[in-house]
Amino acid sequence: MGVQANGQQTDTATLFTALVDRHSRFLYRVAFSLLNNRQDAEDAVQETFMKLYRTGLWQQTMNDERAYLARAVWRSGLDRIATAQAKAMRRAEDIAELELASDLASPEQDAVDQSDRTLLRTLIDALPSDLRQPLLLSALEDMRSSDVAVTLGIPEATVRTRIHRAKAELRRRFEALATRRATEVLS
Repeated sequence: MGVQANGQQTDTATLFTALVDRHSRFLYRVAFSLLNNRQDAEDAVQETFMKLYRTGLWQQTMNDERAYLARAVWRSGLDRIATAQAKAMRRAEDIAELELASDLASPEQDAVDQSDRTLLRTLIDALPSDLRQPLLLSALEDMRSSDVAVTLGIPEATVRTRIHRAKAELRRRFEALATRRATEVLS
């Protein structure tokens, strides 16, 4: 499965690693200029390299390797923006539906519910993206774990594990916050 280079048999992984080493910093700067977020930029670069590796496109001759990769990471960044905007829109719609459903509750209950929703949203947004994405797709989009796996390009077992870890982390953070608040009240 090697490729001839300078008369020597070279391992595919070594060649791909060299490609990543040559361009990752440049691609990060391109992605960061679009996304203005370190984690999102790193994820966009990683997605770009993963797609290239899976499709084998990186092994083809490119007229301008650097320009091709910059376009690929730019498209990945644009996809991330579109996905984030769509998720935000769906979240807003979900919250609006919840608010309509709770119209019969008392004003005090409404305030508590709104506070809980805001807290939950903040805790979810604070999760690492590898835990947050499967959780949101599963919970908010009501997707099966097999569909989430296809969407994210990861194994289904990984999706289930990440959803479990995300819920456990949310529970841990919520309990820590509740304990901290109780301590403040008692002090």
